[in-house]
Amino acid sequence: MIGIYLCDDDSAARLRIQGILERKIMIEDYDMSIVCSASAPDLLLDAAAGRGGKRGIYFLDVDLRDDTWDGFLLGQEIRRLDPHATLVYITGYGELACRTFQYHLEVFDYIVKDPARLEKSVSRCLEAIQARLAAEQRDPEDIFTLRTGDTLRHIPLGDILFFETAPTPHHVLLHTAGCRVDFLGSLNELEQRLGGRFLRVHRAYLVAADRIEEVDLKRNRLKVGGRECLVSRAGKAVLRRKLAGEV
Repeated sequence: MIGIYLCDDDSAARLRIQGILERKIMIEDYDMSIVCSASAPDLLLDAAAGRGGKRGIYFLDVDLRDDTWDGFLLGQEIRRLDPHATLVYITGYGELACRTFQYHLEVFDYIVKDPARLEKSVSRCLEAIQARLAAEQRDPEDIFTLRTGDTLRHIPLGDILFFETAPTPHHVLLHTAGCRVDFLGSLNELEQRLGGRFLRVHRAYLVAADRIEEVDLKRNRLKVGGRECLVSRAGKAVLRRKLAGEV
């Protein structure tokens, strides 16, 4: 179970965030619990030290009224105790990224103390943390990683229906049941990379072998996830070998 730590000297704000987290954990049945909810940094550090370096999630107020600690110095000390800590900063201001760079802190998220949006912001943050933790536990071979712009995305291979050549040269479209992602790449490279899990049924299509629902060789079509893909003459041969257990 992953421990969650809160530090905010505004008791009303801290208790509200604690309540949001507790409800979210209970509703979603996350393997998490509130270990410490403190108004003073020293109390939080004592609790973190008592966990023997176990990985935790930390929600920290930036502007702590403390003679020794502010949120960033506290984050540095937490990193020393818990190198894999997930840090989330709570602030009354919008943009703090430049200050976290000064302290060499990797921060997962910033939550602004806006009463109208606080519950949604905290809930979404915890959802994103849970998604990252789940992704880290998967076998890397079961995850497809791609870059779109400056963002890296990690998509479970089991969610991918097919890849398709994109209208933009040297780009590929990745299709799942719920999204379509355009990224730089080629089907030739993907075919070599993904091995027998995906079949090259057409020069423009690379489909997940275990997601094929219907094959119509007369019409040179197949269905995967309810969507039609083209099948070429060479693709028919690939499909026949698959059916014969040769692929």
